[in-house]
Formats: sequence, C-alpha cells, structure tokens
Amino acid sequence: MLDANKARDELKDILNQKEYRVYDESKGLLETWWEKAKNWLYEKLQDLFPSVNIEESAAGSVLLIVIVIVLLILAVFALFLLRNHRRNRGLRKQKPLQSMQELNWSYARHVSEAERLEASGDFAGAVRHLFLGLLLFYHEKGWLEARIWKTNWDYYEELRKIDHKRAEQFFHLAQFFDEVTYGERKVEKEEYLRFHADIMKELKVEETGGGMYVEKC
Repeated sequence: MLDANKARDELKDILNQKEYRVYDESKGLLETWWEKAKNWLYEKLQDLFPSVNIEESAAGSVLLIVIVIVLLILAVFALFLLRNHRRNRGLRKQKPLQSMQELNWSYARHVSEAERLEASGDFAGAVRHLFLGLLLFYHEKGWLEARIWKTNWDYYEELRKIDHKRAEQFFHLAQFFDEVTYGERKVEKEEYLRFHADIMKELKVEETGGGMYVEKC
C-alpha cells in the first residue's frame, strides 16, 4: 500500500513537472524573458528600498518605463546619426563653385552681390554669394586653394591642416549653405541674418579698423 502511494506521488510530481515545462515553453521566449527581467528588477527594488512595500506589479511598470526611455534615446541617437550622415554626404558630393566667373570674382564682389540679393528678398541667392565670398577670402589668405572641381569637404580638410577651430566654423557654415543651395531649404530672414553675421565675423578676422563691412543688427 505504501509503495502504491509512493508511486502515485512520484507520478503526480512527474506530471506536474511536465505540465510546468509545457506551460513554460508555450509562453514563448519574449514572455519568459519579460518574467525573468521583471523578477530581477523586483528583487533589485526590494534590495534598494527594503523599508518600502513594493508590489511585484510595480516592477513590471518600472521595467516598461525604462524600456520606453531607452528606445526613445536610441531613436533620437539614430536620427542624429542619419542627419549627420546626410549632411556629410552633401559636403563630399556638391561643388560650391560652378563656373570660372564665380572663381574669378573677388570675395568683396561676392559679398556686394549677396547684399544686393538680400535687398531684393532673395535670401537663398544671398546665402550662396556670402559663402562663396568666404571661400574666396580663405583662398586669398592662402588657407585653402579654391578650385571648381573641389567639394566643401575638400576645403574642410585643407582648413583642418592649418586651423582646426576655423575648419569647424567653416563646416558649420558649409552645412547651412548646402541645405539652402542643394536641399531647397527655405531661408527665413532671421536665419539669414545669423548666417550673414557669422560670415562677416570670419571676414573681419584679418581686417583692421573694423573691416570694410558692417554687421547686421
């Protein structure tokens, strides 16, 4: 009789283990991972706040919030990388000087043309000539060598060899120039005035007596 009871108990244990295993396998990998992660977090919360009565369901809510925050951070980081990749690709691809006429103009003439276009409301055209004026100003100073076949990335690499800070400023201005000229970005007046002020600041670097241009207010 004892053997029969023992055999019945053993059979019951085996069936219970099998039932648990089938149930556990049916839950799936994701659900199993979720349960393990929730239990782990629940134990950590209990260790951190032993005097606080934390319900197990709260661990699931905290874990969900953490996952959402991490996903948002990853999404923002991915968008940042994608944006920078597109911008850098534009710098490597587009050539700012499109003709010998643009190359032969002095930087002062480009700035004058930019201010004429600004007065007529053509801010995109003004941005183009301001940037070309800056490029030729650097050329005249011998900091880079302006050529029709060169891209802004080529100019950036040249500037980095002699002045890293100036190269980074040029990179920033070149990105805006590319977005306006090739990305069809609409330029608002406030954006243009900031760009104009940044260009004027660069052109005045080596000027004396306040330079030949007056910054916009």
